[in-house]
Amino acid sequence: MATFITRKNGSIQAKIRRHGVAVSETFSTRSDAEAWARKQESEVERGLWRDSAEAERTTLADALARYQKEVSEHKRGQRQEISIIGILSNDPIAKLTLARVRGADVSALLTKWRKLYAAATITRRLALLSHLFEMARKEWGMEGLVNPVQQVKLPQIRNSRERRVTDDEIELLINTTKSTLLPAIIRLAVETAMRRGEIVELDWKHVDLAKRVAHLPITKNGSTRDVPLSTKAIAVLQGLPRNISGVVFNIRWDAVTQAFARACERAGLADLRFHDLRHEATSRLADKLQLHELMKVTGHKDTRMLARYYHPRAEDLAKKLG
Repeated sequence: MATFITRKNGSIQAKIRRHGVAVSETFSTRSDAEAWARKQESEVERGLWRDSAEAERTTLADALARYQKEVSEHKRGQRQEISIIGILSNDPIAKLTLARVRGADVSALLTKWRKLYAAATITRRLALLSHLFEMARKEWGMEGLVNPVQQVKLPQIRNSRERRVTDDEIELLINTTKSTLLPAIIRLAVETAMRRGEIVELDWKHVDLAKRVAHLPITKNGSTRDVPLSTKAIAVLQGLPRNISGVVFNIRWDAVTQAFARACERAGLADLRFHDLRHEATSRLADKLQLHELMKVTGHKDTRMLARYYHPRAEDLAKKLG
């Protein structure tokens, strides 16, 4: 039988001792304490009991800090993951202990993010959160922990887009944004077809203005890539100041996303995404390069994947026909 002790502050401590298992927990009400005790005793009897003390003591914020140190800092895309960790750490959900995070809490995050971010961005964030809970279950000694992300239906990613970006829209975004770095980032994206993460992680030591080449030592598909720089791309880079950190753009990838989203909202371009700039750049480069050359520039290894990024206008194709 469980025992219940009322403390001086009015809280109730529940204790159970059964079949070698001794555990206690404190609650604000007796009904919560009794419900907890019944659950613990039932799990002990059925051989399902797992020690949840560690999960009850560890806040999500603490777990995120541990995850960053043990996992993210050893990954290729550590800057992106560390940025996601910062976003999650600043959310009210981070104050909850791992044992208290429920599917409903994750669902609330999802609802809030849907208003601001694309499905792919949300999925990346939730994937990190899910992996954290799996790490806690399998490697951090919290076997009884439930992964709340698995209780939530993830947003559907629709990669197929044929949105072209016009020069007028580009100028409108540049004139609308209040970010000092976004104009250069937008222009570079349209000239090079580089991904957002590749632009943000670009280092001056890998930029050769004389040879007009930007070297990407790490890319999404795991291989290195040399990106040729057009005259316009060179002009953008030459107009940027050098900073102590060595990176070309001293900004986080999520800050780029947020600044771009705000610029789109001010410009009345609600249907535009930053990744559309890569689509646009690919379509423009396709008019100048052969297929094998284009693949070298964009980093695509499969022509089918490249086809998703190439969206020629019918009127432009008609001009080629003569």
